[in-house]
Amino acid sequence: MTLGQLSAFVLVARLGSVTGAARALGVSEPAVSQALAALRQHHGDKLIVRTADGMKLTPAGGRLLPIASQMVALGADADAAVREASGRAERLHVAVTSTLAEFVANPLLETFAARSGLPVDASAGLARTAEMPVLVGNRLADAALGPAFESGLDSTPVFRCTLVAVAAPQARYRGNPASWPWLVGPSGADPDSDTAKVLQRLGVADDAIQVFPNQTAAWSAAAGGHGVSIAIEHLAAPQLRRRELAVVPTAATPATLCWHVTTLPRDRQSAAAASLRHFLATPAAMQVMRSPGAGVPPSRFRPPVYVTIWS
Repeated sequence: MTLGQLSAFVLVARLGSVTGAARALGVSEPAVSQALAALRQHHGDKLIVRTADGMKLTPAGGRLLPIASQMVALGADADAAVREASGRAERLHVAVTSTLAEFVANPLLETFAARSGLPVDASAGLARTAEMPVLVGNRLADAALGPAFESGLDSTPVFRCTLVAVAAPQARYRGNPASWPWLVGPSGADPDSDTAKVLQRLGVADDAIQVFPNQTAAWSAAAGGHGVSIAIEHLAAPQLRRRELAVVPTAATPATLCWHVTTLPRDRQSAAAASLRHFLATPAAMQVMRSPGAGVPPSRFRPPVYVTIWS
């Protein structure tokens, strides 16, 4: 029995699918299935089975889950203790939404590392909205940047922003937005994302939505007159100032959003996570979140959708 097998089991149980667990761990679905098979063989029980209503724990699996969660967390504690004792930088894994990954995460973590005064090895990984509290709660991520979560976690608002619909200035979109062609980044494929919720409120059907590998590419297609996209207004400010894009009012936009930092409760969070929390309240962090740059060119930002970069 290994920590990798236990991590796979915990994520399948918490997320309800092998696919979701593979996405969160950044591995293939066969790798997760093999880890589960090894754990089942070790314990002589199926632990978790597929039913018509999704994945269901067996009685033995239900007993194992809280213990496995504790063991995965203890594994993270052990890694942190060894790294500290050997003088190596503390790891800081941050789960982020696709938009934050594309525009904000790297410059934000680089500024944090430069200003924190701590030896920190910081990394960011994409995650679905529903995966974020599971990753943080089970110590597979130290923090998450995105929407707020409850379930025993500590979510603090750090930055308010506005979600808008945008299109080429010469385009004239009128009538029912459900009939418009919509061009979105990876967040459009996450059913719990703010982008998906806007599309749901507008009644947009799946066949009217085209998902691009990144937000920059979706905006470029919208600027070319191919449809309407959704943007965090201040992140699209360069394109709006250059009149490559213009805001298109809809019944669901503009919409005010708030980015939150989510960690374990403060008495259980790592020193690096606590330091990140403090940093995100500083003017330096606000400046980076307000003006992180012009985004990543489509040719350079092509990660698989919703794949975290740690295992």
